[in-house]
Amino acid sequence: MASAIAEQVRSGADARAKWFVSGPAIVAYIACLEFPIHLPNPGGYGFFIDELYFMACGQHLSWGYVDMPPLTAVQAWAARALFGDSLLAIRIFPAIAAAGLVIITGAIVRQLGGGRFAQTLAALAVLFAPFYLSFGSYLSMNSIEPLLWMGCAMIVIRMIQTGDVRLWVWFGVLAGIGLENKDTMLVFGFSLVAGLMLTAQRRLMSSRWFILGGLVAFAIFLPNLIWQIQHHFPHLEMLANIRRSGRNVAIGPIGFIGWQLLGMQPLAAPIWLCGSYAFLFSDAVRPYRALGYAYLVSLLLLLISGGRFYYLAPAYPMLLAAGAIVIEKWTGRPGRGWLRPAYVGLVAVTGALMALNTLPLLPPREYIEYTRFIGFSEPKFENRKSSDLPQFLADRFGWPEMVAATAEVYNDLPPDQRARTAIIGSNYGEAGAIDFYGPAIGLPKAISGHANYWYWGPRDYSGESVIVLGASRERLEQGYAKVEPKAEVGNQYAMANEHFTIYLCTQPRGGRTLAQIWPSLKNWD
Repeated sequence: MASAIAEQVRSGADARAKWFVSGPAIVAYIACLEFPIHLPNPGGYGFFIDELYFMACGQHLSWGYVDMPPLTAVQAWAARALFGDSLLAIRIFPAIAAAGLVIITGAIVRQLGGGRFAQTLAALAVLFAPFYLSFGSYLSMNSIEPLLWMGCAMIVIRMIQTGDVRLWVWFGVLAGIGLENKDTMLVFGFSLVAGLMLTAQRRLMSSRWFILGGLVAFAIFLPNLIWQIQHHFPHLEMLANIRRSGRNVAIGPIGFIGWQLLGMQPLAAPIWLCGSYAFLFSDAVRPYRALGYAYLVSLLLLLISGGRFYYLAPAYPMLLAAGAIVIEKWTGRPGRGWLRPAYVGLVAVTGALMALNTLPLLPPREYIEYTRFIGFSEPKFENRKSSDLPQFLADRFGWPEMVAATAEVYNDLPPDQRARTAIIGSNYGEAGAIDFYGPAIGLPKAISGHANYWYWGPRDYSGESVIVLGASRERLEQGYAKVEPKAEVGNQYAMANEHFTIYLCTQPRGGRTLAQIWPSLKNWD
């Protein structure tokens, strides 16, 4: 009896020891690396412009916004309520999402029959892909979108393996949450259904559970849809304005494809290309061919609609999973074993070098020197003039200084005028910075005509006295008889449009109030 008990103890200890070097354990170790990558801020960068806006939206919770569904605002609200206002607190959820994406990629590898090496390779490729490095570095709808897409893909794989069509309900839950996060969930949801229709797995859709899953997704999405209808689809109006204004950089189909290679890291391209080929042509993964078709349909839809190049990024983990299995089998043949550590090392080293190019890890001056040395920097997303830093990093500078300069102007006013003076931001970053940093130094909430700030209106301000950020004197003199320059702002690393004069405007022309001119201040582009 004693020897049997001792043997059981030894067996349990051996099993635990083996688990620590198993595929799931290695994937978990890799996932934990997301936190030291994303949560420290050794470069001294501040909040990204969009984060300031999202935090303002979190103080005005709604079922919809001009430029997004509600989930990102809810994230901002929850992060501040749970963790506080620090940079680290606001970015906890994105870091968790980045770690979750590594874990779900490893799970997809296991679902498809991959072993420890395949799980390790796919997890590392996700960890170091510039797309996902970027998504995990700040609060946005992009941070959790890949999780939702891959959650839906995992459910489809599970249904194919088990035939359990009741899982359509959970597919509907994830798809509905995805629609409350970002409208591009429609692209992947449609593409998965189209992929199933093109294969023998269409049988999974011939069930009432498929209809029920669609109804669940629609029910979760319905509040945002109602909000859009009630507000006459402002998101579509904004997208049309952006196209007309030419704000976004146009890259064309060839540029779009090129950025897929760069955004997923060039040396990792063989992995997802092998995965694409395997899904589409390999007999080994023939049952999952719908996933390959889903990727192609998503790519085609985004090319036709002119979507941004990173909109396809959430689809790649499933391709990396399949491709890692292909490489695992190929390198498992005699004489090829040495290729495994060599390729993993290449992916890790080049990924780390690209991380320095993608993330705010180096101080600005060192970052500029580094990118000049390697000859490559972050892409330009919009047709706005940046500093020596790319836009993705430059839009993290200058906000506290701008708010401090605004406070000096505001506090220099006589008390009776100060109480009647509105602070107007020309964009949501300026207004969001005032709302975030301003209350601690006595500033009121800002107003703006940009994005959802326009819906929040002029508050109770008449417009007789306004401090304006980011607007030209010529434009202001069209509405005010007295326009006084009060301060100059502009961090050397900030975007060019965030170098401006702060003006105090009084004596509105024609005696018009802010409420009267508010419709003309709408800026949705």
